[in-house]
Amino acid sequence: MQRGLNDMTRIEDTIPVERHPLEPFLPPQARLLMLGSFPPPRKRWCMEFFYPNRSNQMWNVFGLVFYGDDMRFVDRNTNSFKQPDIEVLLREHGIAVFDTAMAVRRLSGNASDKDLEIVEQTDIAALLERIPLCHDMVCTGQKSFSVLSSDFGVPVPAIGTHNEFVIAGRAMRLWRMPSTSRAYPMPLAEKAAHYSRMMKAVGIL
Repeated sequence: MQRGLNDMTRIEDTIPVERHPLEPFLPPQARLLMLGSFPPPRKRWCMEFFYPNRSNQMWNVFGLVFYGDDMRFVDRNTNSFKQPDIEVLLREHGIAVFDTAMAVRRLSGNASDKDLEIVEQTDIAALLERIPLCHDMVCTGQKSFSVLSSDFGVPVPAIGTHNEFVIAGRAMRLWRMPSTSRAYPMPLAEKAAHYSRMMKAVGIL
């Protein structure tokens, strides 16, 4: 039994560590910090920004929330996302974006959160120092919420709700949103409704 365990450990250690390829997106006036888990493999990217997989519905959700149009941030000619427009919206509304992991191993070589082994977690307190107006964080999937819930001792709330905690003397709310993966079993309009209610509570909408 011990031999098998050691063999498994050696196999996992041969999987390369992948470091985060993007810099945190932190508008100085941000009031909301969105945290995912880690970007998908680069072959799945359609732009050099967060949630770059065309099959992820995050920017479709944002299109519905802010414009009532789920295709607002989709470039139909290239079937990719309109990154400049997304960045403008995030800056205008004070929304920061990053992930809960700085380095990972992909145990199955795919983009699934459940197959990510986190090697190095993000220093959330350091991110918050750069956005002093922020008192709300939102997790965009189960993996990111489990990391933050464990780190800060925040009980897991129901989807669409939040729990309060304190970090470095700053009162915070940690929101749990439905995953924007197409595999998550919830209609797009319902996902957008959760995000809309959260952003209204934060004062962004």
